[in-house]
Amino acid sequence: MATMVDVARRAGVSVATVSHVLNGTRPVRPGTRKAVLDAIDDLGYIPNTLARSLVTARTRSIGLAVSAISNPYFTEILQGVESSALERGYGLLIADPHDDPEHELTVVRLLHERRVDGVIVAPSAEPAGLLEYLARRKIPAVFLDRLAGDAHDQVCAENARPVEQLVGHLADLGHLRIGLVAGLPGLSTTTERIAGYRAGLERHGLPFRHGLLAEGHSEARGAEDAVHRLLASPEPPTAMVTANNAMTIGALRALRTAGLSVPDDLALVCFDDFSWADVFSPGLTAISQPSREVGATAVRLLLERLENPGRPPRTVRLPCAFVHRTSCGCVAEALDRPLPGTPGLAGKDPVS
Repeated sequence: MATMVDVARRAGVSVATVSHVLNGTRPVRPGTRKAVLDAIDDLGYIPNTLARSLVTARTRSIGLAVSAISNPYFTEILQGVESSALERGYGLLIADPHDDPEHELTVVRLLHERRVDGVIVAPSAEPAGLLEYLARRKIPAVFLDRLAGDAHDQVCAENARPVEQLVGHLADLGHLRIGLVAGLPGLSTTTERIAGYRAGLERHGLPFRHGLLAEGHSEARGAEDAVHRLLASPEPPTAMVTANNAMTIGALRALRTAGLSVPDDLALVCFDDFSWADVFSPGLTAISQPSREVGATAVRLLLERLENPGRPPRTVRLPCAFVHRTSCGCVAEALDRPLPGTPGLAGKDPVS
């Protein structure tokens, strides 16, 4: 089995230089780096990561705790985290906290016990136990998608302004009763999207009505029940905003069960675009989040934290894009024209 000495001899460099290339502990000239990597490849050398971690106190691994299995949005975030981590020579250990505070703490503890260098977490609606655990053990951590306090680095998409724009678009189309299927109470995304909904109503001179806001708990079944409640109200909505992709599926099921057609009977727009949204008939007007960029930014923030543990925490918000299709009630011919009151915003454009 090839050793580091063999690699150094083949590349014509010192063992220390091979170590710097493997561990990223010192800049190495590109030509020298290539010679070392070519020697590693030629000899089939496999670094002893356990021995390396004993020397460097680093495992070059990151723990990721997100509900990637149950939420397709987090699947795209996972892709961004994984590709960014691998580019920087880090492996990934993944756990699904199922948006449950107790299970969240369990999986983060397990990741920590695997000696990951830091963790990236989409916190639950009740993250007090997680925050206490991270603080007590001084674990480098980044929160993504959902914010939790201000003691850690965080990255998320803009939430309030895009929902305000969805509401404004429906109001410009003449809707006076616009409903919102909101997410799980306690999540920062839920709070901020409700704030955007209320701001959109106020901006267009429409009153906020408690009967037009229903909690869908961020999942399809909850949204299905929420839509049935909205439709049963004395003055049901003529248009509706769903606050994530899972709830959009639940809303569509409920409307189908009720025998209602989108957009003929009720206009529907959603926060979260997804890969098959344009396959629906009609295509879903949606807010597209920069999910992969959120994941990549989380990795960057975590590695910056590892290099500079004392720097102040940062919160990064990334812009979304409005994807204009026909579920809002616009005809296909109108999709290439700027939206009223939003110069230049047509098709898929950023929301700042």
